[in-house]
Amino acid sequence: MSRGALVGNVTAMLEDAGFAVSERCAIRPKSFDVAARRGDSLVLVKILGNVDAFTEETGHEMRRLGSYLRATPLLVGLRSRDEELKPDVVYFRHGVPAFSPDTAYNFFVEGVPPLIYAAPGGLYVNIDGDLLADERADREWSLGQLASELGVSRRTVSKYEDGMNASVEIAMALEELFEAPLTSPVDVLEGAEDVHDSEPTPEDPDADPDDAEVVTVLTRAGFRVHPTLRSPFKAVSEDGERDDGEDVVLTGHSAFTEAAEKRARIMSSIGRVADTRSVYFVEKANRESVDGTALVEREELAEIRDAEHLREVIRERADREEAA
Repeated sequence: MSRGALVGNVTAMLEDAGFAVSERCAIRPKSFDVAARRGDSLVLVKILGNVDAFTEETGHEMRRLGSYLRATPLLVGLRSRDEELKPDVVYFRHGVPAFSPDTAYNFFVEGVPPLIYAAPGGLYVNIDGDLLADERADREWSLGQLASELGVSRRTVSKYEDGMNASVEIAMALEELFEAPLTSPVDVLEGAEDVHDSEPTPEDPDADPDDAEVVTVLTRAGFRVHPTLRSPFKAVSEDGERDDGEDVVLTGHSAFTEAAEKRARIMSSIGRVADTRSVYFVEKANRESVDGTALVEREELAEIRDAEHLREVIRERADREEAA
């Protein structure tokens, strides 16, 4: 299957699952392919045939974007090395959850979350430690008795009851012994980081020197500016004074070329899904906005007083475009 067909299939699956999906980020470089929202869940999805092509730099950017946009970064792929990704198994690449299209379908469309995740050493599941302790107590088994049945140490059983995860083989043995489900699903959207050792979210990269003036103006206006390296926008800017859905602005900066117009349209599409505003700073433009992304000429930068002023400019220009 070509990558284009794979992206189309995954996008259609997300739409079938009730997600609003952004326009595809058909530009390079790109850290993610689409943004998608269903209710309060926002996901940034990278789609690859081989998940081993997912680089550390891309993983770091997606994780940073996830924290800025309150989104979950996800990787959907067909295979790793020469093997297909196993169904209903969550893998991790550079801190980003990864799974097959079938697993994604089961989770998003059928509502069946995966139970298994891959980690160094094999496949593992989440054990409900409290439920295991209750089942053992009901049987009046000691830690040593259960350990003997499983072929593990007493201390290992104690760790299972304290919340340590178990191999698939141990989980199956436990459920056969107690004739009851003792596992809990991998919470891909909320708690994926709880099931693997992840380093802190990588720090922001340095801003492009050409964007220094824009960064200075936005910072002076009260925004925290987070530069990006592989996104259709140059930065994500947060207004720390607000928490009402208008505190995040996607920003771009370049000459107003055909490529810039394309980026501005993609920014608008992502913004509609992610509930953000977007602005593109240009040298000169013969229009005020592109599909909801406000265009602001460089000579106007000095007039931006504060975050609210910038939001007003963005709203006014987007509204005038809609009314036209």
